[in-house]
Formats: sequence, structure tokens, C-alpha cells
Amino acid sequence: MQRFVRFQSAVPNRNGRFPGVFALANGLAHDGMLLAEDEAWWRAANDRANSLYDTPTEAYGPGAPPGGRSWFKAEAHDILTLTEGYLGLLDRYEVPWHELRTTRPGRILYEDPVQVVALPHTHPDDWPFSARRS
Repeated sequence: MQRFVRFQSAVPNRNGRFPGVFALANGLAHDGMLLAEDEAWWRAANDRANSLYDTPTEAYGPGAPPGGRSWFKAEAHDILTLTEGYLGLLDRYEVPWHELRTTRPGRILYEDPVQVVALPHTHPDDWPFSARRS
């Protein structure tokens, strides 16, 4: 059974969403909050990630259903190792995040060797329990 990992904000943004680790780090940088050495690291890490991994633009583009979330495949050790640096950056700037793990990330919109983009499960369509009363 395949397992998936997601690192996201521990609190929702103003739109009620929980941005992922890269969006959180990018937000720090775009808001000018990073110290010079962290900004240099962030630029180099983003360049490396962009050169190694596809950006699933078709899963987030204008024709895609809204709400897709990226999940790393648990066996994709290289990207998970790269992500550790981003998590350290968030920790240094006291940006709360948490890790989610699942075998069912939702309806998969996109898949490549290291990640999937999935629409989260919804209630009542995906609720696994019957509506019995006790």
C-alpha cells in the first residue's frame, strides 16, 4: 500500500486553506522576512527543487478543480530530505507546521514519481461510516 506525506501550515490562512511547506517558505521570502543567509539558501534550494522535480501546473491551473493538495510519496527519500531544510527554515522563523501521513490522500488529479496532487475527501461522499444512531 502506497503511503503519502504532506507538510503544511498548522493554522489556516485567510482563505481557510493550509498552505504546504514550499508555499510557507516562499511566503517568508516574498514578504522580505528572511535574513540574507536564509534568503540565499531559499533561492538555491528552490532552484535545485525546480531543476529536479516537475511542477504540477495542470493540477493547479485554470481548468483544474479547486482545492488540490500536494502529497509526497513516502518512498521519495530525496525530496523528503530536501524538504527537511525547508522545515528547518520554518522552525527558525517560528512558522507552525505539521506533518500528515495517509494511504488515501483523496481523488488524485496528478501523479509523478515523487508526488501526487489530490482533492481532499469530502463529507458525505467519502465518509467511511454509516449514519447509524446509537
